[in-house]
Amino acid sequence: MHGAHSLVQTLADNGVEVCFVNPGTTESHLLDAFEQVKTIRPILGLFEAVCTGAADGYARMTGRPAATVMHHGAGLSYGIPNLHNAKRARSPVVNIVGDNTTAHLKFDPPLASDIEALARTVGWVRTCRSAADTGATAAAALAAARSYPAQIATIVLPADCAWDEGGVPARVAPPAARARPAADTVTAVGRVLASKEPTILYLGGEALTEKGLRLAGRIAKATGARVMANRVNPRTQRGAGRLIIERLPYQPAAALKMVGDARHMILIGARAPISFYAWPGQTRSQLYPEHCQVQVLADEAADSVAALEALASEVRATEACLPVDERRVPPLPSGELTLERLWQSLNHLMPEQSIISDEGISSSRMGGEWTMGAAPHDWLNLSGGAIGQGMTVATGAAVACPGRKVFSVQSDGAGVFAPQALWTQAREKLDVVTIIFANRSYKILQAEFKTAMGSDPGPRVKALLDLHNPHLDWVQLAQGFGVAATRATTAEEFNRQLAAAIQGSGPHLIEALI
Repeated sequence: MHGAHSLVQTLADNGVEVCFVNPGTTESHLLDAFEQVKTIRPILGLFEAVCTGAADGYARMTGRPAATVMHHGAGLSYGIPNLHNAKRARSPVVNIVGDNTTAHLKFDPPLASDIEALARTVGWVRTCRSAADTGATAAAALAAARSYPAQIATIVLPADCAWDEGGVPARVAPPAARARPAADTVTAVGRVLASKEPTILYLGGEALTEKGLRLAGRIAKATGARVMANRVNPRTQRGAGRLIIERLPYQPAAALKMVGDARHMILIGARAPISFYAWPGQTRSQLYPEHCQVQVLADEAADSVAALEALASEVRATEACLPVDERRVPPLPSGELTLERLWQSLNHLMPEQSIISDEGISSSRMGGEWTMGAAPHDWLNLSGGAIGQGMTVATGAAVACPGRKVFSVQSDGAGVFAPQALWTQAREKLDVVTIIFANRSYKILQAEFKTAMGSDPGPRVKALLDLHNPHLDWVQLAQGFGVAATRATTAEEFNRQLAAAIQGSGPHLIEALI
């Protein structure tokens, strides 16, 4: 068995089912391994960021790692922005990066680079030393990816290690049980809640799934605490029947106003909140007052749902819960196509158990408020701030959940970072509806400029922050990638096009001119 075969066989034997691939010459034996190991589904991406973002989306929806294949350090560098997002989302991903043979590298061939240094910027890395080493290296990478919290794990595979014989598949030990809070920690948090001082339960990770939210709602009902989360989260379960939580606004002043005079903040699967950036004149990065005491009930590595169960028992929380969201179907809008009307239409038409991959940037800032009362759904945010995630994460989520409708709500400025995801959606016939918020500008950057400079941009700067001259034609772009596409200029047009896309199957794109 050649080394590449044993590597892929190890991944397959230990539960990996999908690999997003952008191969090059030195990955030929890896490609051949997919012919031999038919339990892994290889999916082609035309750009490495598509592969890494799709692996992130797949992991967010399944909790399991997908693999990727990339070509040398250059290929890995193209995929790093979405690996950064996956790292921030605590998504398990296993990358396989092909390299020159160990003997050839000493001659400094054109694609030579320090792959390990690149990979360390996002997580764990190891280079195979021989064909016999490939199975064990794959097992170690998979164990690292599945650790708590999950990691990005990268395998560097020199070509001779891939093609030489002597590969041996390896087994991966199951991960250890997730940590639970110590009894004295639970007792201490219980005392804080019993004090009745203003307290926030600050949630992240699995605490934002339906079971965690209901437990938090019970604790809050019993103690008077508030339930809050970051504005951006890897996955939040929202909609009818689920707890309504407060999400910190993007702007620091607004976030501090929401936190108010809180005396305690209990972290459950989350880090203490900080502002996304620092602006001139900003005196505090932490988004809570100086007198607020921050206490960790469950860090990102711990079982946050189990921690909430223990805390609910400690404070004797009954089944009574804070109010949950109720299904409210807004009327279909008419007239001018505004952001509010666009979100209102999506709220009206969205099927139950839909998945929203949100990279709307400024256009989705009020999306959460405008989708209150929507059918139950999952919301996937831009977790690390590296744009180019929206359509790629939607692709992976659709692979993970083939029976669910996926909506990629996408700003036009961020969308051009990885539009090749549309081609993969077309080839794989994925059920993704992409909605392009076509304001034809970097609107968020215009607002950030004004915040930083205290004035509107001048004409030369303004030209760098808009997408006119020429404007992007998303209908033609999508059709060029094989995706059916339409353009909406009124609310009525958008309603009809969205309804048709939902009723159909396979990918569809709507360019909404707002």
